[in-house]
Amino acid sequence: MEIDPGLFREDAISDETKTFNAQLQALLSSLPKTSSATPDEIRAERRSGQSFWGPVVHSDHARNIVIEGPGGALELRIIEVGTPRGVYLHIHGGGWVLGGADLSDVANEAMALATGCAVVSVDYRLAPEHPYPAGIEDCIAGAVWLIAHAEETFGTDVLTIGGESAGANLAAATLLGVRDRVGYSGWRGANLVYGSYLPGGTPSVHHWDQDGLVLDSDTMMWFRDHYSPQEEPGIDDPLYAPLYGRLDALPPALFSVGTRDPLLDDTLFMAMRWLAAGNDAELAIYPGGIHGFDAFPIEIGIAARQRMHAFIAEAAS
Repeated sequence: MEIDPGLFREDAISDETKTFNAQLQALLSSLPKTSSATPDEIRAERRSGQSFWGPVVHSDHARNIVIEGPGGALELRIIEVGTPRGVYLHIHGGGWVLGGADLSDVANEAMALATGCAVVSVDYRLAPEHPYPAGIEDCIAGAVWLIAHAEETFGTDVLTIGGESAGANLAAATLLGVRDRVGYSGWRGANLVYGSYLPGGTPSVHHWDQDGLVLDSDTMMWFRDHYSPQEEPGIDDPLYAPLYGRLDALPPALFSVGTRDPLLDDTLFMAMRWLAAGNDAELAIYPGGIHGFDAFPIEIGIAARQRMHAFIAEAAS
């Protein structure tokens, strides 16, 4: 794997991306910071459609099923278009505190349409009401159910996995959990998007000095403190900090990140460790990309989504 240093230079950022970043920074700087609100306040604002993310849009192809989870009933949201050739297990982001499976319908429907895969999204328990390890235990339970029931439910046992931000942390940890607990290493691919693989923070998180672009150091620590409000599990627990886990026998992975994301180091470090453990890995770096850049209709966001779709489509073929 070769990394072009030119991708990190200011002149690599397109005018469109610079303009978008400046406009979003101006908007977000006028709003209260995430770390100044409560989780319930932020969740309610998102559900109302009044946040900067806009209205909640649900897929006409979505349905929910309930399985038995470690904390009781566990909901899985399924988006299926036609006869699937594979299944993509999706784990949503939101700092382990925010988000929900249905809030990812737009992206998950696009994934289903582009890849021919059914998408199964885990509606795992959120912190601080359910701190670590509740969320990851739900994700592992969802994965174990899918491994056992994919063939009878979807007509295929071709499985891929992915997630963004905290969802990428949980997706990586889920791969470790099912490998070590049930001995399953049959995943065809992992789509890991600007993940936080060390919740305590890598150097780029702790040294971040750019405010107003979705995520910053204060916000990351707000998420971490809600996720593990007691003593932090630390690097000895790979389900909490998969960056420090044993990474052998894992599937080919696509790691995506923008250069203006505080989680940049997380992706760079994890991609190298993935590769060094003997797995295949691709690294996609987008100049000027902020945290969540692929959720917006700008050129680098569209390109990132297209590459993710192509990666999962090929993995499921």
